[in-house]
Amino acid sequence: MAVSRVRSWLLVALVGGLAMLPGAHAAEGYRQYLLGDRALPTPDPVRPGLLLMGGGDRNHDALRWFMGQAGHGHIVVLRASQGGEIGEEFYREVGGIASVETFVFSDRAAASDRKLLASLRKADGIFIGGGDQSRYVRYWRGTPVAQALDAHVRAGKPLGGTSAGLAMLGQYLYGAMDGGSLTTPQALEDPLGPGNTIETDFLHLQALQGVVTDTHFSERNRLGRLIAFVAKAEQQAGHALIGLGVDEDAALAVEGDGRARVYATAPGAGATVVRGGLDTPQREDQAMQLAQVETLGVGTASVLQLPQGTVQAPAFQRRYRVKDGVLMVLEQPTLVIHGGAGVERVSMTPADEAEARAAMEQALRAGHALLQQGRPATDAVAAAIVVLEDSPQFNAGKGAVFTHDGRNELDAAIMDGATSKAGAIAGVHRVRNPIQLARAVMAHSEHVMMVGDGAEAFAREQGIALVAPSYFRTEKRWKQLQQALKEEANHQAHADLETAKHFGTVGALALDGQGRLAAGTSTGGMTNKRYGRVGDTPLIGAGTYADPRCAVSGTGWGEYYIRAVAAHEICARVKYAGQALSRAAEAVINRQIPAAGGDGGAIALGADGSFAFPFNTEGMYRGWIGTDGVPHVAIYKDDPLPARE
Repeated sequence: MAVSRVRSWLLVALVGGLAMLPGAHAAEGYRQYLLGDRALPTPDPVRPGLLLMGGGDRNHDALRWFMGQAGHGHIVVLRASQGGEIGEEFYREVGGIASVETFVFSDRAAASDRKLLASLRKADGIFIGGGDQSRYVRYWRGTPVAQALDAHVRAGKPLGGTSAGLAMLGQYLYGAMDGGSLTTPQALEDPLGPGNTIETDFLHLQALQGVVTDTHFSERNRLGRLIAFVAKAEQQAGHALIGLGVDEDAALAVEGDGRARVYATAPGAGATVVRGGLDTPQREDQAMQLAQVETLGVGTASVLQLPQGTVQAPAFQRRYRVKDGVLMVLEQPTLVIHGGAGVERVSMTPADEAEARAAMEQALRAGHALLQQGRPATDAVAAAIVVLEDSPQFNAGKGAVFTHDGRNELDAAIMDGATSKAGAIAGVHRVRNPIQLARAVMAHSEHVMMVGDGAEAFAREQGIALVAPSYFRTEKRWKQLQQALKEEANHQAHADLETAKHFGTVGALALDGQGRLAAGTSTGGMTNKRYGRVGDTPLIGAGTYADPRCAVSGTGWGEYYIRAVAAHEICARVKYAGQALSRAAEAVINRQIPAAGGDGGAIALGADGSFAFPFNTEGMYRGWIGTDGVPHVAIYKDDPLPARE
């Protein structure tokens, strides 16, 4: 190939760490970088195509497809920030092209520069980098650059974009004109508001007519905001549109006839099509209300046809509704459980592991069966936790640890995310299944929390099963107490006690078929605890919390979860900061809690069907079950646990 004989030369500005070489050039309004030889002929035929990259690390296989569409010839990169880094990557890492010329704009006047426009006319392929998309709107709309991009595509040449560069390609686009970056909660809270800056009349690409695009899709939890984009754009357009969100670990390669396939750099990465024609008009200054919206997943085995938005072999088909600005997946009942963090291999026998896995699978099936019957999320949570409380493998119910005085003190809580109702109990000694008593407090009393003898009196009134205290005694837990007492007598620091790590709980979260969430947690507390100590489990917001969009159950050193209000903090990050559930949970459990001196884990479940299992100990009993009814469980950090597709 002629490209192998390319001689390279470079015109650069002193930007982005690139060295200033003789003959460097910077024009007014833009900086220019060049690698390769523009005088070389284009080796192969040039073919039409669009490359829609989701904004993460650029997939080199997808880029090689793009370079092939460009005939392995001459690429022009357009940016409005940073320097020539993309050109460096294209030329030196991807390779197989004659030249890469990068233009970095600093104002609108540069969009009329004759030399720059001449390069665009000669380009075999044009690629728009990421950055601030509002600059692209301000610098290029209605200018010769926008006209040149349209002409480039009409001439049958490929055009690509990543992140903001992809966002610019749809007929309707989010311009971020207020200088911010709209999150899903903000967008759904006021879909017609001034922050949702939908722009149009920028580019006119046939394959993306009637399409609204979005990027960094799954990592940044952007499904809700894309739905809001479509809703506002449809009200502007007066007809149905579609939304197209591309994951940060994916790229869509669109052929000239509109057929698109996914290149993915991570398992499960792809794109999501939001079917428009939304039948509920939105109102100014009001949260979104939407009875139903359908989405289709585009995976590596799928074929997307643009601009129609049809998908052959979709990776998934899901229906959502939006109620009071909260996005909820429908008909996707999901149950997530934990059996406590702090699990260590050295303390586990093969029999222990087998029994724990069997109990978790039984708990998942018990809760899932109720979800399949259409029962509410709170029913499923309670049913799953009862199974775990009845197993001696977990620090709750039958397997509860002992206090300093040789007793078992049990705590539990449950919360209904749809109604914010909650029930909690603490310091009980005779209640066989504390989660059932917590649920009775929620359903049949005017209170949220009851403790000790009063809670047990209420249990008798409600017909909750009581047992003799000896029911809770297991030899394993008794030996743990004796070891703790011995270590205490030897004046070992509490933080060094091996048994101090055995502070597990059990918990369950459920998402029912109507998109409602619930959370529940049950525990025996800490080995050798004194003075009626109560941890985070029964404290709403600390160890147990649910609201319409998020549910959390914690397991760890309770004092630190209480101080951090950990469960609520995770959901607050989702609601107010717009963080994806997994990022919010990771930040609290694996950064905030350890920074304060604590450790542990949690499970988190979103109304959109996402879930997370962050923990910072050697192991955490955990599992989930979805619509197919197959339970998935794990114990140690390196155990495989499939994610929802």
